[in-house]
Amino acid sequence: MNSMLEDEKKEAEALSRLKPGIALSWGLGKQPQRGPKRELSIPQIIDTAVAIADQDGLAAVSMGRVAAALGYTAMSLYRYIPSKEDLLLLMQDAVSASDIPAGTEEEEWRQGMREYVAYTVGVFKKHPWFGDIPLFGAPTTPNQLRIVDWALRIMRPLPLNSYEKMSMLLLLSSYARSVGIIQRDFELALRSGSSPEAFSGISYNDALRLLVKPEEYPDLYPLIQSGAYTGEDAEENGVGDDFDFGLDRILDGIEHYICNRGKR
Repeated sequence: MNSMLEDEKKEAEALSRLKPGIALSWGLGKQPQRGPKRELSIPQIIDTAVAIADQDGLAAVSMGRVAAALGYTAMSLYRYIPSKEDLLLLMQDAVSASDIPAGTEEEEWRQGMREYVAYTVGVFKKHPWFGDIPLFGAPTTPNQLRIVDWALRIMRPLPLNSYEKMSMLLLLSSYARSVGIIQRDFELALRSGSSPEAFSGISYNDALRLLVKPEEYPDLYPLIQSGAYTGEDAEENGVGDDFDFGLDRILDGIEHYICNRGKR
C-alpha cells in the first residue's frame, strides 16, 4: 500500500513539473470554474489563434486579438491558457497533427525518411508562421511526439542504437526545418511580387559576373561564371532539385555509416 502511494506521489511530482502548455496538450489542465458560462474551450482558442496566424502572421497573434475574435476579453482566455508562450506551444502541436502513413514490413527506410522530411517541410509551407515560433526544447506534446514515433518506426529495422537513431532524427529534422523555412520564404517572396529568378539570383547573373573578381573571390568566381552559384542550367548538369540532392546525400551518409558501423 505504501509502495503504491509512493509511486502515485512520484507520478504526481513528475507531471507537476510540466509547463502549463505541455500539460494542457495532454489534457491534464483543469477547465476554469469561473468565467463566461464556460462557453470557451481550449481547442476553440487554439483554432482561432492558428487562423489568425495563417492569415496575418505570428506577430498578429496576441491574447487580446484571439479573445476579440471569439467575442471575449483577454482575461477570459487566461483562465484557459495561462500565457502566450503556452498558446504558441499549443498552436505548434495542433498543426503537427497528421494522418501518419501506415508502415509495412517491406517499407524501405530511405523512402520512408523522404516522406517524413516532405511532411515536415509541408507544415512550414502550409503554416508560414510555424518557423517563427522559438524552439522551446525537445518535442514533448502529443502530436509532435507522434511524428517522432513515426520517424523512429521507419528506422526500426536499422542496426542502430537508441542514441544513434535520435542523432539521425535530429539531423533529418534540422534539414527539414531549414528547407521548410527557405521554401516558405520563397513562396512569401513570390506572393509579394518577387520573381523566381530574383529569389534564386539568376536575374543577377550578368551583374555578378562583372562584379565578382577572381582575385577577391578565387573559389566563388568560377561558380559565378559557370552559373552554378544561382542554379543556372542545374538540370542540364545532372543536379536537379537542390533540396532533393541534399537529402539524398544525407541519406547516403547514413547508409554509409550503417554499412561501416561494425568496422569501427
